[in-house]
Amino acid sequence: MTGATAEVVAAVLLVLSLGFAVLRPRGITEAAVAVPAAVLVVLLGIVPGHAALDTLRGFGPTVAFLAAILVFGHLCAEAGVFTYLGATAARLSGGDPPRLLGMVVALAAATTATLTLDATVVLLTPVVLATAARLAVPARPFAYACTRLANSGSLLLPVSNLTNLLAFGAAGLSFGRFGALMLLPWLVMCAGEWLALRVFFRGDLAGRAAARPDDVPPPPRYALVVLAATVASFVVASAVDVAPAWAALAGCVALLVPRLRGRDVHPWRLVGEASPGFCAFVLALAVVVDGVTRHGLHDALTDLVPSGTSFVALLALAALAAVLANAVNNLPATLALLPVVTGNPALVLAVLIGVNVGPNATYPGSLATLLWRRLLPADDKPRAGEFHRLGLLTVPVLVVAATAALWVALHAVGV
Repeated sequence: MTGATAEVVAAVLLVLSLGFAVLRPRGITEAAVAVPAAVLVVLLGIVPGHAALDTLRGFGPTVAFLAAILVFGHLCAEAGVFTYLGATAARLSGGDPPRLLGMVVALAAATTATLTLDATVVLLTPVVLATAARLAVPARPFAYACTRLANSGSLLLPVSNLTNLLAFGAAGLSFGRFGALMLLPWLVMCAGEWLALRVFFRGDLAGRAAARPDDVPPPPRYALVVLAATVASFVVASAVDVAPAWAALAGCVALLVPRLRGRDVHPWRLVGEASPGFCAFVLALAVVVDGVTRHGLHDALTDLVPSGTSFVALLALAALAAVLANAVNNLPATLALLPVVTGNPALVLAVLIGVNVGPNATYPGSLATLLWRRLLPADDKPRAGEFHRLGLLTVPVLVVAATAALWVALHAVGV
């Protein structure tokens, strides 16, 4: 099957896969529709079998890292890392809600940068909500900080977001060079998100906390040292051309060693924390998106993507990526745009600004946002109108600011 018919069939399968992933009826894994859809595009000849195998081989290391870092984040949480950091943030805030917001923004940005956005959504958000409840302050600004920084705070490192991992190879940059170029955009986003939340939720942030911060528990020193060493090993692994999945796996082993002595290891639970269903979904979605792009969409995007690296060109590309992310979710948007910009680091990084910052405009823009909303207690769930009003008011400004910062970094650091 080729031509317009193949394009339509592949597009329908993509929509069905994404729609099921968004809704997840009865908690059924995202892979339940995406995997059969990927098989179908191969059986129908929309994607040749050898091309599908090449796609799976190409994305295999990326998905392996995703599974390893999810387990690593879970082990950090069980070791008390997030509880300790949340209590420290509350203590340093002195019961002042605006100061606490700054602490939460910084903590969420750091967690996202080092442990991926999933750790911020799944592991940090409950700690932040519990901290707000103990201080008797409105939880909304702090809950929003977690989801906003889970997306826009993922600009810094190749390991911060699945979109970054996908783009890392296409950019042709070292781990260190990637981080150096994205440091300024990341800092601009952290400051911009704090300012946006500070203004939008100024009523919730007025006054003082009604309760005193709890005492800070003893720091989980071993886990914190392993965390720092693991993040450093990502840089070293990249320098010697070793897949970052091995560094994440080594971190998992280091955290498990003390627990092996007490036989406090549950293998099947660790397998579950690796989210095999979501990993299969990512691989299957890559095949389905290939079916969409190879029959017309790739050529259409090629015509839309600017060829230069001026500020205007970078901004146009970031805006295109942001619009596409909110239309079809940031993961397929990344998969569709990367083949068009592969080999041009400036354009690849501009795409990442669009697919990482842009999804804060709407719920469907990022699977992480949808997961965040599902996990929130009923009393803390945001109103759709409020969420989208905040997003539409701030995201366009933040995309412009991040793109300007990238343009400056490209000239200051060079590629």
